[in-house]
Amino acid sequence: MTEKRSVAFHTLGCKLNFSETSTLSRLLEADGFEKRSFDDHADVYVINTCSVTDNADKECRQLVRRIQRKAPESLVVITGCYAQLKPKEIASIPGVDLVLGAAEKFNITQHLRELSKQDDAKICSCDIEDVSGFTASFSINDRTRTFLKVQDGCDYNCSFCTIPMARGKSRSDTVANVIANAEQLAANGVKEIVLTGVNLGDFGKGPDGNKQHQETFYDLVQALDAVSGIERYRISSIEPNLLTDEIIAYVAKSRAFMPHFHIPLQSGSNKILGLMRRRYKRELYAERVAYIKSLMPHCAIGVDVIVGTPGETQEDFQETFDFLHSIDVSYLHVFTYSERANTKALDIKPIVPMHERHERNKVLRNLSFMKQNFFNQQHVGETRKVLFEGHEKNGLMEGYTDNYIRVQTPYRAEWANQIIDWTLR
Repeated sequence: MTEKRSVAFHTLGCKLNFSETSTLSRLLEADGFEKRSFDDHADVYVINTCSVTDNADKECRQLVRRIQRKAPESLVVITGCYAQLKPKEIASIPGVDLVLGAAEKFNITQHLRELSKQDDAKICSCDIEDVSGFTASFSINDRTRTFLKVQDGCDYNCSFCTIPMARGKSRSDTVANVIANAEQLAANGVKEIVLTGVNLGDFGKGPDGNKQHQETFYDLVQALDAVSGIERYRISSIEPNLLTDEIIAYVAKSRAFMPHFHIPLQSGSNKILGLMRRRYKRELYAERVAYIKSLMPHCAIGVDVIVGTPGETQEDFQETFDFLHSIDVSYLHVFTYSERANTKALDIKPIVPMHERHERNKVLRNLSFMKQNFFNQQHVGETRKVLFEGHEKNGLMEGYTDNYIRVQTPYRAEWANQIIDWTLR
């Protein structure tokens, strides 16, 4: 190996994973590694995995095979949710050298100092019940918007979800530490921060996850709004039962929090919400949407929804479709249910055939397309502020309005990471 080793990263999954990958990159660069593109040759490849769907598992395997063909002598490290859930399964993939579970991912520099290419992969993991502590993470220089992790883990046990098994109990940073990170990002020229976590609205539990809430997400929102230099904040996703009226009212009049919420619904059928072990009914969700729109008619509202969960009949799905059609939301993120080991959903019957799941996904994606177009058309002719990304693609650049409408225009270098008044058309 060269004296100055090189490392390349690939991230699967959510904004939280992107923030953590960026932090891992800075740790290794501080330890003397040179960062390279994942498509280039590197001495070490790090794959930060997700395990929300089967596709993420398959994609991880495909990436390892790609590295094996390109650089068989290079070290391959797998971390993230898949690594915590199925370490032995990952270790058995030809070419994998190191598997880092939830408690060990941020000790990556130490592990790499001791790692060499061997026939058997090394597993460094522990029972998720033993995972404690909180490691702040944020992305920087990867894109115009920065993902700032303020919370991790989840104490909810939704029947379809493996996240509590992969990330452990709910725990979070302190308001003071988050403010310090935001000030550091502002000093680096960051204009927009996206707050990320597994269950953001549960912010306030101490780093060990055992303390009662000393601080709240509402406290954090107010404190961040006062940080000079950061012009925009977005809340990546927040459970409807934790999105309080006071948070909504504060965002409506805040300096820097954008009129944009992403609120998981998962199903528009109360029967299915019960089977999913969600902590609200659709009536509460409708109330939240109505209250947001009463204060901010221009606000974008995104929705997570899962189709084809066990027990979902055609009538249940139609109920979800009708509910989503009736409420004033802007776009949908539609997920096709896939079976996850050790989840309660495996005990629920009947099972929805895979072709039916895909058909329901298609129906809701079409609804999302119509919702997005309708929302965009409502704002044609308005002048709104757009933060333009620095990336050029096919001679174009793009950015987002405060209320999350995507804008494209011919690339102008002087507009990168700048907020521009833009008339929508």
